[in-house]
Amino acid sequence: MMGEMATRPPGRSVKIGEDERTGWSSDRPRREGAPVRPANLTVHCSVLRPADRLRYSPGSLLIVSCASPAELDAFIERLIEDRSAVLSLRKVKTLLAGRVGEEELDERAGELLGAAVAKRLENRQTVVLTTEGFTPEEREPFLRAAAAQRRPRHLILIETAREHVGEEDLAPLNELRRALDTGELGNEGIQTALRLGGGSAAEVKRILFRPPPREDD
Repeated sequence: MMGEMATRPPGRSVKIGEDERTGWSSDRPRREGAPVRPANLTVHCSVLRPADRLRYSPGSLLIVSCASPAELDAFIERLIEDRSAVLSLRKVKTLLAGRVGEEELDERAGELLGAAVAKRLENRQTVVLTTEGFTPEEREPFLRAAAAQRRPRHLILIETAREHVGEEDLAPLNELRRALDTGELGNEGIQTALRLGGGSAAEVKRILFRPPPREDD
């Protein structure tokens, strides 16, 4: 059973506000010549339960991960209204296919994806980043880019059948599940996390990136 680390709001709508703490702390003076330490992204992560409506602040970074590309695409197609907000490494590779050599495809695609995500975040535009990988290293550059702009950061993990999970992804996926369920994704700078499985993905009817109606306040 999926737990919830924070008090759940009334009703069936989950609202994620824009004023969450970003985890940034004031920089201490460093010795001349000393390497710059990466900013600490640690925040409190609220583990959400499935709901028929999820509401995030405009300009958020939402990472949606699933081992099945078909299920991931179907989820996004059904629930994300602004398709220009949806970015992925797979999508960028498809656009670059035939334009760059195979030996540089991964590097160029990664660079272009990072630049596209950063640009939208700088403009306070929503980013829905779909991923088929599960390691913290894959998420970190995007979470750091969002934290640098003080943008809210969220994650949804969509479970799928074991047959869709490659052997190399089993350990990272299990670790992501564990960190999600215990709220430890806050160590990566993720402010809310949600795991959907066993048909619960179908319970989600809408994902909104807009402030709540006045009457819901």
